[in-house]
Amino acid sequence: MRTHIRLAALALAVAAVLATGAVPPTASAQDLLSEFENKTTTFTLDNGLTFVVVERPDAPVVSFHTYADVGSVNEPFGQTGIAHMFEHMAFKGTTTIGTKNIEKEMAALRRQEEIYLELRREKAKGRQADSSRIADLEEQFNNAQEEAQSYIQDGEYENILERNGVSGLNAYTSADATGYIYSLPANKLELFFALEADRFKNPVLREFYTERDVVMEERRQRTESSPTGRLVEEFLTTAYKAHPYGNPTIGHMSDLQNLTRSEAKEFYAEHYTASNLTIGIAGDVDPEQVRAYAEEYFTILPEGDDPMPVTTEEPEQIGERRVVIREQTQPFTIVGYHRPSMYHEKAPVYTILSDILSQGRTSRLYTALQETGQALQAQSISSFPGSKYESLFMVFGVPSRGVSPDSIEHAIYDELDKIKENGVTAEELERAKTRARANLIGQLDSNSGLARRFSRMEALTGDWRSVFERINEIEAITAEDVQRVAQETFTRSNRTVAMIKTTDEAQPQADASSSSSDASTADASQ
Repeated sequence: MRTHIRLAALALAVAAVLATGAVPPTASAQDLLSEFENKTTTFTLDNGLTFVVVERPDAPVVSFHTYADVGSVNEPFGQTGIAHMFEHMAFKGTTTIGTKNIEKEMAALRRQEEIYLELRREKAKGRQADSSRIADLEEQFNNAQEEAQSYIQDGEYENILERNGVSGLNAYTSADATGYIYSLPANKLELFFALEADRFKNPVLREFYTERDVVMEERRQRTESSPTGRLVEEFLTTAYKAHPYGNPTIGHMSDLQNLTRSEAKEFYAEHYTASNLTIGIAGDVDPEQVRAYAEEYFTILPEGDDPMPVTTEEPEQIGERRVVIREQTQPFTIVGYHRPSMYHEKAPVYTILSDILSQGRTSRLYTALQETGQALQAQSISSFPGSKYESLFMVFGVPSRGVSPDSIEHAIYDELDKIKENGVTAEELERAKTRARANLIGQLDSNSGLARRFSRMEALTGDWRSVFERINEIEAITAEDVQRVAQETFTRSNRTVAMIKTTDEAQPQADASSSSSDASTADASQ
């Protein structure tokens, strides 16, 4: 049911060619903006909660996207993975939904939490911990958990939605945000407002520790038991020495093992306030009716203080960083370069660079690595793992049998160097711009895509129209811009390299010659 944006999965998912929508890709940004201007309404309640409503009466269906401007980048030290927990808590119910007796359930949850905090304190003593006391507390904890579980009407929240024709029920977590998505028949619009307002106003965080165990197992399967998952995690922790983008969205295991429901409640109170939420609604709706329901149901949410943004800045990287995992599995190569955030004037250029490098069978990485048989897959990602803060331009390659990850690494550099030295052609640039328009049109071709895209940009930039402004920015990019940004970004001292090598592969001398100090010295002359 849930979609967790995992690092390794994200890296592999982008290999698909972008699909186009029904509108011709030659449509200008102004044409697209004009189309939506007359059917998009925005308003903000007194408590700060913003709505973006798009009228699209093609079918009697409405899609909803609740965008919470909080992701793993906002997690406190020692609590990695706590943002992701709210994806798992999303549809567990409220004080009025999903319980047989809320008073008894809450009392049991309070006892459970008190016992767990004592248990955690005792375990933290290490060698001085009292093993018999730990065993006694664990038994008490399990008993309290069983009691709390006995008051739950399992799946009631989802069952209500299913009985009313829900589709696409989902939640996701990323480095930058958390989102909740689903669609309902148009005549169930009020149901969405009643349920969603109740979900944010009256959370219980029931089954927190059960779901925490689920997340830990998820980490074991998708990171610790996955060579690619481990590699991507090592890549990020190597690329970032200060900024929390270096932390895994799913969390570190030791943090997950110690997360508490009390900490989750504090995190929720800080970040899930009305002013930190934006709700996108698209489909067969009347904006005035939406506003009326919003005023009726959502004004009960507290405004709260605006959460502090991340203030830690990643220091300038002064030397190449490398990490190599050696094991008997599929080799893999990742190369990443620090780049500015989505708000920087250079940001659209990275979209063009990524397109020219790896979109389609005429792209540079495809023709140089895949068409020649060197790589099973080669792809670039313009911004990873997020975009709100300074991020990474990432390129990865999966070597074919008999090809070393070092060969893939140097083949990637060859293609980047060609752009730095010779620039890109007018044809490549125009194809990239056309695909950017087509990609946008594809995302806006469904109610769900509209609700998601518009609410995200309204939250991040203060205006849903910035969706189309980005197209104008891309249209203005010149070949000289692309070459200049490539020269500034793709330097040795700015790069981080991570790869999987097979255990029987001889360690080449090149590993030693690519040390950070050597790389820094080499870059000083650029």
